[in-house]
Amino acid sequence: MRLLTEQPTLVEQVFEAIVAEVVEGRLQPNQRLIQEEIAAQLGVSRQPVQQALLLLRAEGFVQEAPGRGLIVAPIDVDFVRDIYEVRSVSEGLACRLAAQRGAEQARKDGPALIRAGRLAEAEGSIPMLIDADMRFHQFLYEISGNKVIKEATGPHWRHLQRVMAEVLMRDETPRQIWDQHEAILDAVSRGDARAAEKVARDHIVKAADRYIARLKAYQEAQGAGGGKDTPPTGKERRRKT
Repeated sequence: MRLLTEQPTLVEQVFEAIVAEVVEGRLQPNQRLIQEEIAAQLGVSRQPVQQALLLLRAEGFVQEAPGRGLIVAPIDVDFVRDIYEVRSVSEGLACRLAAQRGAEQARKDGPALIRAGRLAEAEGSIPMLIDADMRFHQFLYEISGNKVIKEATGPHWRHLQRVMAEVLMRDETPRQIWDQHEAILDAVSRGDARAAEKVARDHIVKAADRYIARLKAYQEAQGAGGGKDTPPTGKERRRKT
């Protein structure tokens, strides 16, 4: 973790630093979180760490474990499914409205976002891929002309970052995702609202199916008595940083 200095919102910075460690797999599910260690790594006192951990617990990133204090919360399959079910509807709506209201802007500014995603894919960088993915979807929300969509989906994005970190570097997943993004942008740019909504919803459903199937398979293997204590995450991903 990097040292933090001269910050008016130290708790928020500690919060973001811990989230980044969880998303990138350096803090793994069920790993114990020791306030003194985190404070020393970040170069801060225990107080902002304690406050940040309370916020993380409220958001479901950490949880109490009997006899162990706070640990990184495992990813809950049902919660992931619920998020993606809601997201498939909101993404479909955003892309339908974007096609109706923002086709010209999509044609103008969208290709640069696709190029950024393809570059991240070529680099094999999880942080770059997550950033490019988020910027692409945020762009669609903006050109939809509906501010409520962005506000409604905002609380989910931290958890989605964690999910994406698990999915993005698997087999051909990054290429498939950006192929789908390109198809979404094409439909929006053409002003084809019906097609834009359909490809957007299909994109989210496929992402959810891919991740949930993988996690369920792992949990079943764990139930049979094999494997590790936690799902494979950052250290086992093919990535460049």
